[in-house]
Amino acid sequence: MEQNLAKMIDHTQLKPDTPKEKITQICEEAKENHFASVCVNPHWVEYCYSLLKDTDVKVCTVIGFPLGATSKETKAFETKQAIENGATEVDMVINIGELKSGNSALVREDIEAVVNAAKDQALVKVIIETSLLTDEEKVTACKLAKAAEADYVKTSTGFSGGGATVEDISLMRKTVGPEMGVKASGGVRDYDGAKAMIEAGATRIGASAGISIINGGQGTSDY
Repeated sequence: MEQNLAKMIDHTQLKPDTPKEKITQICEEAKENHFASVCVNPHWVEYCYSLLKDTDVKVCTVIGFPLGATSKETKAFETKQAIENGATEVDMVINIGELKSGNSALVREDIEAVVNAAKDQALVKVIIETSLLTDEEKVTACKLAKAAEADYVKTSTGFSGGGATVEDISLMRKTVGPEMGVKASGGVRDYDGAKAMIEAGATRIGASAGISIINGGQGTSDY
């Protein structure tokens, strides 16, 4: 239906029990529909790259996922390895506990470790996990991601009981300004939902229901 909408979708499959045939399927769907990327767990990056390297679809993966509680050194290593395996976009989870403890310096350093590891090789999207934060904490997280020179802020992992909301996207866009990317992820299941997120300021949609979204139908999207 909408080529431009397809180019804003990260076709996502992050469930722990995902078999290889499902990964193959989402790569084929992404190629056919010209999605922005497939977003998969790090184990699948090299395989997805082998299927997508001659296409316009990027390989995206997740870092420090889904809790964000690994060390900055571990996140940097994961990032470098993912890039070596073919990823050109990485979605990292912040250290949520340290953010809620008021340790902004550590949170910024955590993001910067990934940004530096990815520099000139991959886009960095920073998952702030909105469902666990107050509005004040969401603003702080977005400001830290921008200060660390990340490329995007992103709402959710999909593993903490809440996903993207129009209100959060609007707040995140207002906080980071017009240049930085904002990704809505978690619970975006259909065309109307995706459209609402975009109108609120999202420039990327993360969903496992990408096919339903571009066809204007209903679907299920966890991540």
